[in-house]
Amino acid sequence: MLTSLMVYVDAHESECERIELAGLLADRFDAVLIGMSAMDLRPPVVVDDVVVDGAEMQSEIKTIKAVLAEKGNWFRSIADGRRKLEWRTAVDLPTNALVRECRCADLVVIGREAGRGDLYNALDPAGAILKVGRPVLVVPPKVKSLSADHVVVGWKDTREARRAVRDALPLLRKAARVLVVEICESSEKDAAQEGVSDVVRYLRRHQVRVDSSVIPLEEGEGANQLIRTAQEEGADLLVAGAYGHRRLGVWVFGGITRELLAKSPICCLLSH
Repeated sequence: MLTSLMVYVDAHESECERIELAGLLADRFDAVLIGMSAMDLRPPVVVDDVVVDGAEMQSEIKTIKAVLAEKGNWFRSIADGRRKLEWRTAVDLPTNALVRECRCADLVVIGREAGRGDLYNALDPAGAILKVGRPVLVVPPKVKSLSADHVVVGWKDTREARRAVRDALPLLRKAARVLVVEICESSEKDAAQEGVSDVVRYLRRHQVRVDSSVIPLEEGEGANQLIRTAQEEGADLLVAGAYGHRRLGVWVFGGITRELLAKSPICCLLSH
C-alpha cells in the first residue's frame, strides 16, 4: 500500500511532467503527494576564524527561502485540486535534505538526470537513490504518465533485487502482467531458472499476475537487453535493485544501474 509519495522538485526546474506523473500516481493510491525542494548556502569565507560578509549570508538565506517559496507556488499550481498535498523546503544540500525528509514517504520520485547546477542547488540522483532507504521511482525527461499495467522486473539473486520486488508490490498487484527477467551467462541458466521460479511463486502468493524469462547475456549488453525486453513487452516500468557504493567521497553506481539511468526511456523503480 502506498499512502505517501514524495516528489523532489529542483529549485530552478521548469518542466512539470514529473510532478504530473507523481500526482496521478498519488491519486491512484489515494495517497498524499509531498513536494520537496532545497538549496543551500555556499561555504562562507573565513579569515582568522571570523566569518566574512555575515550580512550578505543572511541576505542570501532570505533569497533562497523566497526562491523555494515561489517554487512551492509553482508546484501547487501543477498539483492543483488534490486534497492530500504537502510542500516542504530546507536550506540545506538538496540530497541531504531529501534523505532526511523522505522518512515520511513510502516512495520517492526523482528525475533521471542531475539538475542544473551543483551540490548546493541540485539533487544528486546517485546519492539520493543509494542513501534514502526508500524505493525510488526514477522518471526520464518528458515522461508525464505511468500506467504500470505491464511491468518488467530485472531479477538478480541479491539483497537489492529482493528489496526492490518487495518495495514494488503495491504497483505489481495492480499490473495486468508482470514479467520477471534474469539475464545471465549460459552456464548459470539452471540456477537462474530456479531463482526466478521462486520469485514467481512469491509474487503469485501476493496476487500478482506474473510470468518469468531467463535470457542469455550478450557481452556487455545486460542493461540494453533489459530495456529491450521491457519495450518488447510494452512495459512502462522497470523494477530493479540499485547497485552502488561510495568512492572517494562520491556515490557511484554499478554498471547495469548506471546504464539504466543513462539510457532507459521508461520509468525505473530502484531499491538499494
